[in-house]
Amino acid sequence: MLLEYLISEGILVTIILINLLFAISLVFFERKNPSATLAWLAVLFFIPVLGFILYLIFGQTFHREKMFKVKAELDKEAKSLFKEQLEELREYKARPSDEELDKYLAMAHMLLVNDMALLTENNQIHVYTDGNDKFNALQDAIKNATQHIHIEYYIIRNDDLGHKIVAALAEKAKEGVEVRLIYDGLGCARLPRNFFKELTDAGGQVAGFFERKIPLLNIRVNYKKNYRDHRKIVVIDGTTGFVGGFNIGDEYLGKGPLGYWRDTHLKLNGYAVDMLQIRFFQDWSFVAKEVLDFETKYFPEQEEVTGDAAVQIVSCGPDTQWEPIKKGFIALINSATETIYIQSPYFVLDESVMEALKIAALTGVDVRVMIPCKPDHPLVYWASYANVGELLDAGARAYTYDNGFIHSKTVVVDGLASSVGTAN
Repeated sequence: MLLEYLISEGILVTIILINLLFAISLVFFERKNPSATLAWLAVLFFIPVLGFILYLIFGQTFHREKMFKVKAELDKEAKSLFKEQLEELREYKARPSDEELDKYLAMAHMLLVNDMALLTENNQIHVYTDGNDKFNALQDAIKNATQHIHIEYYIIRNDDLGHKIVAALAEKAKEGVEVRLIYDGLGCARLPRNFFKELTDAGGQVAGFFERKIPLLNIRVNYKKNYRDHRKIVVIDGTTGFVGGFNIGDEYLGKGPLGYWRDTHLKLNGYAVDMLQIRFFQDWSFVAKEVLDFETKYFPEQEEVTGDAAVQIVSCGPDTQWEPIKKGFIALINSATETIYIQSPYFVLDESVMEALKIAALTGVDVRVMIPCKPDHPLVYWASYANVGELLDAGARAYTYDNGFIHSKTVVVDGLASSVGTAN
């Protein structure tokens, strides 16, 4: 009876036409990934109209250019800052300090073109795998700051460590040090409204990335769930930088339900810190609507350091066209001749990365993957096991980390090149 009524009133035809228009917009204006397109088309046709509403909330990317237009305009200043060096690297005029680096210049060129990720040398790197060591070093660096502290985290907990970090930042702000903090609106959704009051009262500046002001009820905010700031960046006085997997909270000190927390974080000194600073500038301009000048105090002359590591700071998000981090992973995997070692808490791969790893394993490269032995997200955990199973069939080896929870996002190839960061 309902179907006859819809047909007689012309409602069914209208629904079909609307759904067809939705499908056309999806195919021709939105999705470039065939698998994702087919999945959303199935949702559209099996759940007419409602399917498109679900797509608007959870899946669409059509408005990202408009959303990030302000940020893109402000990026022009960063581009002009090192345009000449970009051109030199594009034309391979840069001369590496050793022959091993030459093997990765093509990948460096790709990341340069895709993400303006300058290849920097004269870098000293300290690796932290324990949260206590990392946060002791961070608090020491904050204590010794004299000019500015720029800090950006996905998660900051309302616990002992979270309060210690905010109190330390507030103390420096009282001393006249410029403090700017970016937090993610979803990652920090449970923080009380006055959590940063101590810091702002002391003169520090705080900005939230897509803050959720009306949870669940505000479709416009829900729609931005896919656009999160997952970065963990700290730049102090333009000379010391931190980046890696640790968020701020007691659980990252091993005090949470998952037990000991194994992660990987880096402290940087050298020219790579300038690139972290630029990344923070770009994010600050978007969330705070303030364009910071490229002054000498933010980009001091970097001293010669004892390290000689070549570093590229690569970032990715809705404002990047070519997925530079993923393509960097694929380029690293394809360059391997001996070993590929991967640590990941959420080993959920798309087809291109999976195929690259399978090919590497089948051609005799020693591919090893390490994932947690216990889940913090059960569905993702079992998806990780499914992906690992496919690689085992190709000859790869897999391990589970049994001494707590491993949160590292690392790739090491041939003992020569590595990726350490925040991207799962």
